[in-house]
Amino acid sequence: MADAGAGARWLDSEEQEAWRAFLRAAARVDESLDRQLQREAGMPHAYYQVLAMLSEAPQRTLRMSELAGLTTSSASRLSHAVARLEEKGWVRRDKHPTDRRGALAVLTDAGWDALVAAAPGHVAAVRAAVFDRLDPEQVSELRAISEQIAGTGDA
Repeated sequence: MADAGAGARWLDSEEQEAWRAFLRAAARVDESLDRQLQREAGMPHAYYQVLAMLSEAPQRTLRMSELAGLTTSSASRLSHAVARLEEKGWVRRDKHPTDRRGALAVLTDAGWDALVAAAPGHVAAVRAAVFDRLDPEQVSELRAISEQIAGTGDA
């Protein structure tokens, strides 16, 4: 059997350290934000992201498929999250008016109120976990690097 690693572009030591630091940072930020939102608002970070994306959409409404993309969720994971948010009365699902297969997620007034109540604590946690640790140049670098990795920056 041929060597499975033949031709692999292995990470050098600098890349390996950068990769591991990135993984640690991403995990710590996500854990910190999730704990804060659970403690103060009774919702996981993933649910906050759904509410936030809907709050920024026209008529606070998005196709489920578009919402999945914006929250980097699979269709099934998003469907489960929206079902839980429906139970709380924060989101409702509507049929798409022109696409019988399409569904819309709509942020309710109660969902808006929950988001507004959670936002000050969330932004404070984001500042503490990320931005208070960086100078303005590093913030600019973080944005550029993140956009490049996500494929949304200038190529």
